[in-house]
Amino acid sequence: MRELCKLGVEVHAVIPDEGPLSRVYRENGIQVHRVNCDFPLNHPWLLPGRIKRLKRLVGKVQPDLIHSHFVGTTLILRMAMRGKIKPPRIFQVPGPLHLEKTFFRTAEISTAGPGDYWIATCRDTQKRYLAAGVAPQRVFMSYYGCDVDGFRQISERGKLRAELNIGHDTPLVGMVAYMYAPKKWAGQIRGIKGHEDLIDAIALAAETIPDIKVVFIGGPWDGAHAYEKAIHNYARHKIPGRAYFSGTRHDVAELYPDFDVAVHPSHSENLGGAAESLLMEIPTIAANVGGFPDLVIPGHTGALVAPRQPVELARAIVHMMRNLEQARQMAVRGRARVIAACDVRDTAKQVLGIYRQVLSTA
Repeated sequence: MRELCKLGVEVHAVIPDEGPLSRVYRENGIQVHRVNCDFPLNHPWLLPGRIKRLKRLVGKVQPDLIHSHFVGTTLILRMAMRGKIKPPRIFQVPGPLHLEKTFFRTAEISTAGPGDYWIATCRDTQKRYLAAGVAPQRVFMSYYGCDVDGFRQISERGKLRAELNIGHDTPLVGMVAYMYAPKKWAGQIRGIKGHEDLIDAIALAAETIPDIKVVFIGGPWDGAHAYEKAIHNYARHKIPGRAYFSGTRHDVAELYPDFDVAVHPSHSENLGGAAESLLMEIPTIAANVGGFPDLVIPGHTGALVAPRQPVELARAIVHMMRNLEQARQMAVRGRARVIAACDVRDTAKQVLGIYRQVLSTA
């Protein structure tokens, strides 16, 4: 949004409540409106009121185009704008999770009208929409941008290891991800980020690398405290003395340099944390799902493994640990790839180009 403002776009952000970013939005010329547009799945009686308030806001702002980023908010937006072609709506899809289940994929696509468009944020998402029959001229592609300058290359090490009292020569695997409790409605048995899979993999890798350790950075998401406790207990049982949990942190870029290897074992994902670890030039292993293959090229920028396969993941960890110099060279190439794909200054220009194309079509 900041970069779009710099490019001359008048940006209005619709948020449910005032939060820590509200001030930053305003400082960057973004106009802020407080309206809760999330789909009230557990409180359906709130739906009519949210649709009404969104309609009122659209009438007040009179936007040329509306840009949404979540399935729930997109569904409410489409309900509010039902039957209308203008203003056109663009759903920038945060990841392919809902597209992987026939029911949810059909439900989302079926609510779209002639005024609705999509921006896929990885190639897998784009392919899934096209395979579902969405016309190519309605599905664009642009990665979510990031402030690449905010991720420096490896310089100083030691902050995390000193905190956890881990020696500099101790092999350390790191995972950065919130803990999302399994969603039973989506058929999930384990958490979607794959914490349990990495714990299993470390137990196997320890048979070859006896002093290996793993650190998990990221706390529970959306109140998943019971799941967080379950993960802690599972690690204590499966890999006693090998796992460290740092909770939610706001200094992640300062912690990455202490990882020998970063692992992203998600079951479903967009680009995920692979963009961050590669920007930090940390040797990276990721599951072969979603947008990970867009950045992690086996043997070139990192390693890919099948999801939900701790044995395969353990082999990849051991191989990378035994070939760290080669792995670090791959991570250097990975940083260049992320910068080329995800620099927010470039992706903002891409999004503006999509706006213009949609507006000319509409």
